[in-house]
Amino acid sequence: MIEVTTRSANATEAVGEAVGRLLRTGDLVVLVGDLGAGKTTLVKGIARGLGIAAAVTSPTFTIVQEYDGAVPLAHVDVYRLERIQELHDFGFEELFDERAVVVEWGDAIARVLPADRLEVRLTLGDADDERQVTLTAQGTTWSARAPELAAVLAAARSA
Repeated sequence: MIEVTTRSANATEAVGEAVGRLLRTGDLVVLVGDLGAGKTTLVKGIARGLGIAAAVTSPTFTIVQEYDGAVPLAHVDVYRLERIQELHDFGFEELFDERAVVVEWGDAIARVLPADRLEVRLTLGDADDERQVTLTAQGTTWSARAPELAAVLAAARSA
């Protein structure tokens, strides 16, 4: 587990960018946090780390936004899903075939997600823009990359 405190939206994006640099096709990043915690802000950074120039917006009403980059990205928001079946209806499993996938509110569907994932929990801090970002590598693939993740996050903090 890696913990980072950010004190601005730009710093939260920088954490996302560091994560984005490590993403590969088939990777899953699960975002957890209250409304306004910075989940979409973090995804903006992830997209930048993947070389995506398009504006990243919350897919709350569209459920999935897809972006082309060095590794294509599927940004999924399950906040409005009423049933797990809706994931299957829009082809959630197929998203992993050619993309990295980031799921906002992923804790709501954790039981149906692949066990191999990076969980990123964003917690509101004491100051308006302060966030506690906790990254937990789960499964073989992410556990093997945990040292590399720690290194890119350390570099992002010192930049």
